Amino acid sequence: MIFGIPIQALFGQLLVGLINGSFYAMLSLGLAIIFGMLRIINFAHGAQYMLGAFAGYMLLAYAGIGYWPALILAPILVGLTGIVIERLALSRLYNLDHLYGLLFTFGLALVLEGVFRYYYGVSGQAYSPPPLLAGGTNLGFMFLPNYRAWVVVASLIICLGTWLLIEKTKLGAYLRAATENPSLVQAFGVNVPLLLTLTYGIGCGLAGLAGIMAAPVYQVSPLMGSNLIIVVFAVVVVGGMGSILGAIITGYVLGLAEGLTKVFYPEASSIVIFVIMAIVLLLRPAGLFGKDA
Repeated sequence: MIFGIPIQALFGQLLVGLINGSFYAMLSLGLAIIFGMLRIINFAHGAQYMLGAFAGYMLLAYAGIGYWPALILAPILVGLTGIVIERLALSRLYNLDHLYGLLFTFGLALVLEGVFRYYYGVSGQAYSPPPLLAGGTNLGFMFLPNYRAWVVVASLIICLGTWLLIEKTKLGAYLRAATENPSLVQAFGVNVPLLLTLTYGIGCGLAGLAGIMAAPVYQVSPLMGSNLIIVVFAVVVVGGMGSILGAIITGYVLGLAEGLTKVFYPEASSIVIFVIMAIVLLLRPAGLFGKDA
């Protein structure tokens, strides 16, 4: 017992919080990349997360392609759809007010959700974890499902790898420079429009990757993105809009905070992230890792 709470219940909820935090981190990472590089508030991110889950489900149901190949194919497919969207629509909105990008992506999210609700309804579709990750491990104080352990480890590797790519490589330097002074970067022979297109595609691909990883944990449903996107936006705001490291750290921390709240004060678990967001914005409007204007 810890503070009157059974240790199994405490660690169980911490695991749930860590799993939720893994998806918060991956999704907020993609949002932060898109906003930081393109200055677009991508409200379609939740729908693209849903597309990743449905891509895995449809690859299995209609083509017999299992989890491991789908783990590569699903984010690629979602990333390609993002590239098409950026080239045909978003690229025309960069010089307009940010509100136009928000409204377009919000409408796109509604369209995508509506299409999948029409064909699949609102009930979830089951997607089993791969046999390699079936079962779990008895740690003595709790039972750890193997797939959930994989989700936590894989998300950490993905998030840290993406951060290193953007912060420590030449490509990342070009991306950061293109957001600050695109004309100067273009003058050095760098194809800035292509960089922006790839950035949006990568951000969408990260959402799709989170979706296929979430499919065995949650049911595949047209509503899974809309149920999550508001929380993820709160995570991004707390971490600092456009901050890659802030998105990663805040995603995991707020997921754990949510899990602990379910143990000690379950009634507040659905609002604790928004309470933290309000407090952070009062004390530091730019977010914990954001740059003050």
